[in-house]
Amino acid sequence: MLQSIIFDMDGTLFQTDKILEVSLDDTFNHLRSLNLWDTNTPIDKYREIMGVPLPKVWEALLPYHSIEVRKQTDAFFLKRLIENIRSGKGDLYPNVKETFTFLKENNYSIYIASNGLVEYLQAIVSYYHLDNWVTETFSIQQIQTLNKSDLVKKIIKKYSITNAAVVGDRLSDIKAAKENELLAIGCNFDFAQENELEQADFVIDDLIELKTILPRAGKCTSY
Repeated sequence: MLQSIIFDMDGTLFQTDKILEVSLDDTFNHLRSLNLWDTNTPIDKYREIMGVPLPKVWEALLPYHSIEVRKQTDAFFLKRLIENIRSGKGDLYPNVKETFTFLKENNYSIYIASNGLVEYLQAIVSYYHLDNWVTETFSIQQIQTLNKSDLVKKIIKKYSITNAAVVGDRLSDIKAAKENELLAIGCNFDFAQENELEQADFVIDDLIELKTILPRAGKCTSY
């Protein structure tokens, strides 16, 4: 039987799209004010790579800028994201709290494994009181490899998990499940890509579907 569920954050629990564009615009306006950018904000490019660790984001969006500029941009972007979260501009996906309540009532342990940074994740958890359900939130900052599979492995080791599912919207989540011999549940949400979701064991369009999928999956899955 499944005992634990490990959720991705961005694009799975949190509707990052609601604060992404405004935060990115703020950031590139800042770069423009420093004469470090002179074209449109690359929001479409960011959407394509959504889900990778932020250092990789800035390598892609600012390929010709120095590492120092990327670090400064990262810090500014993080600040704007957190300010927008705390001002209530973001939102959880539908049925997050309902699904979490169901999981806790049925003795599942809930964890979050995210490519987001610690301070950013803490802002979301705090604003939406997710720690009422979530045992612990793990950030990619906590491991050196910046590989989500290794982050999930860290959770498994710390909590002696044997049977679990990883729920997320991108290939990194599906790989993290498969490489740790866990069930992979893909979320067909805002940033999801069909060719990536095809590799999941199950695909859902709403988190509430976990109420029917998990009991059924747990009966026929053992690792």
